Amino acid sequence: MLYVALFLVAAWAGAQNALAGGGSFLILPTLMLTGMDARAANITSCVALFPAQVATGWTGRALAGGVAGLPLRALFVISVIGGAIGAAILLLTPSGFFAKLVPWLVLFATSVFVWGSFFRKPGDQSGHIGPVAAAAAQFAISIYGGYFGGGIGFLMVAALTLAGEKVRAASATKNVLAGVMNAAAVLIFLFSPDLHWQQALVTSAGATLGGLFGAKLLHRLDEKLLRIAVACIGAALTVGLFFAGA
Repeated sequence: MLYVALFLVAAWAGAQNALAGGGSFLILPTLMLTGMDARAANITSCVALFPAQVATGWTGRALAGGVAGLPLRALFVISVIGGAIGAAILLLTPSGFFAKLVPWLVLFATSVFVWGSFFRKPGDQSGHIGPVAAAAAQFAISIYGGYFGGGIGFLMVAALTLAGEKVRAASATKNVLAGVMNAAAVLIFLFSPDLHWQQALVTSAGATLGGLFGAKLLHRLDEKLLRIAVACIGAALTVGLFFAGA
């Protein structure tokens, strides 16, 4: 029954990742319930979610694109480099430092997204960040993604929308970039003794099916409803993360 629950949670998380991000926060505690510690759960989650990220990104690739003068190819390269650096940091430093930053990162991302989606006047470009800031934001998020990964989708949606991309396109773009930034980390983690293959395979199957469903749903959801859903998910993640760290 525990593996059935893991599959269902992974499917839900895969769909949530495709639409807005934050699905790994559902998977991590579920993996820990199967008996592994936080570090092993983090590594197993990263490997397990990779096929879902690739499948989701491929399904919605038509909507993905560059932003703020940066072509998608540039974001691709930035994400690969940042993801590799993040994976190296995970192996060399304790996890506590980044773990303490997570609630604040998600709080900041939620605030940025809500301001950009609901309070900035339509057509107002004054609040948009330029290509250098957009590249720096993606690089920082990629390092964090290679290290821990929780909330990277939501952080990318916030950064991409601040750079001027529409929510639906930003969601599709972050789906492509999420798989890219985790590719280097997965290659490293495949050889880690902390990787639990049984749980990884169950999680991967559920997350891939859920991610494909979520990516298809991106083409049908109303833009305003998607904005509201992303804001609500961000608020819930922020509250939950602060309580978890208390």
